[in-house]
Amino acid sequence: MIKRKFIYLFFFVGFKLISQEYLPKSEGEIIRHKYYTLSYNEDHEQATWVHFKLDPNFLKGATPRINSFKPDPYVSTKSAELIDYKGSGYDRGHLAPAGDMKYSRESMIESFYMSNMSPQDPSFNRGIWRKLEETIREWGKRSQIFISTAGVLNIENLGSIGGNKVTIPAKYYKVIYSSKNNSMIGFLLPNRGSSDEIKSFVVSVDSIELITGIDFFHELPDEIENRLESKINLEDWRF
Repeated sequence: MIKRKFIYLFFFVGFKLISQEYLPKSEGEIIRHKYYTLSYNEDHEQATWVHFKLDPNFLKGATPRINSFKPDPYVSTKSAELIDYKGSGYDRGHLAPAGDMKYSRESMIESFYMSNMSPQDPSFNRGIWRKLEETIREWGKRSQIFISTAGVLNIENLGSIGGNKVTIPAKYYKVIYSSKNNSMIGFLLPNRGSSDEIKSFVVSVDSIELITGIDFFHELPDEIENRLESKINLEDWRF
């Protein structure tokens, strides 16, 4: 569990927010959309983390994908733009997946803000990353879960793309907490295609905190947080 001082820049919007529980701690501008919250890192022109909640009711939505990518109007320093990815050879990889945001037209539109994108190798985005997203979606259909995810930005990366110099992360993480089972699981994946099983990328949440500098699920009682984040537990998760 990381203990340090953090800088928060808050942006308030005039609607009810539904994804503020268990927000991570990190430096960056906190952008509170209705269906997910993120911390924007201007140096890397993408999110340090995107955090959202899934549950069976939310995942009953059937809104079609819109593919309407646009800059995030709530990032004070301006977000990356669509043109940054043009001709780069990298996909506009969703952090909060469009497949998780079918609840309403509003949630689907929010998922296509460029602040929710990160440059992903096509074989990664359309392969193992998509498979992991689908697995997590199945978990959310069974019970309420909370997800934090993004690229690892503060270690060696793969360069940048576009005029805004959008960092290409070498690795991506996901941290998931089940409030029903009081269980936690972390994943760390390299930004490249893989035919390995998803469970081979499971790591402790403590190890993700160590390389990202992010404090996940700090609102939990310390004893519970320390226990869940230090262990690798596959028994509570169906693969």
